[in-house]
Amino acid sequence: MPLTSSPIGVFDSGVGGLSVLRALRAALPHESFVYLADSANAPYGERGDLYVAARTHAITRYLREQHHIKALVVACNTATAAAIHEVRSSYPDLPLVGL
Repeated sequence: MPLTSSPIGVFDSGVGGLSVLRALRAALPHESFVYLADSANAPYGERGDLYVAARTHAITRYLREQHHIKALVVACNTATAAAIHEVRSSYPDLPLVGL
């Protein structure tokens, strides 16, 4: 899939990131998006950093392999704090925004 037609991935531990997705759709109306809510493992705030980092890596890998995302917005403060630097190191070609 060409990168230009690939979606932007957005993920959160639950549905709170849907407000981020709405803002992204308003700001980037010609882009496509894929949203992943990891509700089965929420709330992340009750989990340890290693667990949250492992989930963040697994979700990033899934979105890359299955949806061929061209960028990722981590709409979860806990995941951003626990894993953003490691995910950036693991995926240097993936534009990544953490909130």
